[in-house]
Amino acid sequence: MKIAVTYESGQVFAHFGRTPSLKVYVIEGGQVKDAQVLDTEATGHSALVGLLQNQSVDILICGGIGTGAKEMLSAAGIQIYAGAAGDADAAVLALLAGTLRQQPGACSGHHDDGSSHSCGEHGCGAHGCHHT
Repeated sequence: MKIAVTYESGQVFAHFGRTPSLKVYVIEGGQVKDAQVLDTEATGHSALVGLLQNQSVDILICGGIGTGAKEMLSAAGIQIYAGAAGDADAAVLALLAGTLRQQPGACSGHHDDGSSHSCGEHGCGAHGCHHT
């Protein structure tokens, strides 16, 4: 199994589509066996999904993510854990331990179509989650 994390300076990067890099972890027997950092060249949602597919990533851990990106990742068969923050390695270990949870407000203001949407179980526009 492979897990990717939006990544910058050891931390989970706050926005999927703008992440400067991804850290990809190879998991064997429920433990991290290898990890590498890939430069994304800030290529945007579509290119990032393609990169994740090329790396055979099964799960993405990220901060904020828009509806369009969620749909592309879902269509690619990549499971998403959005709303993560803090140390990237710790987030992966929490996922492996079964303690990493989806966070309400894990949507972002940088959406593909600019329209209102639903993120998780809340209406994002009602409270300004991660809008920049």
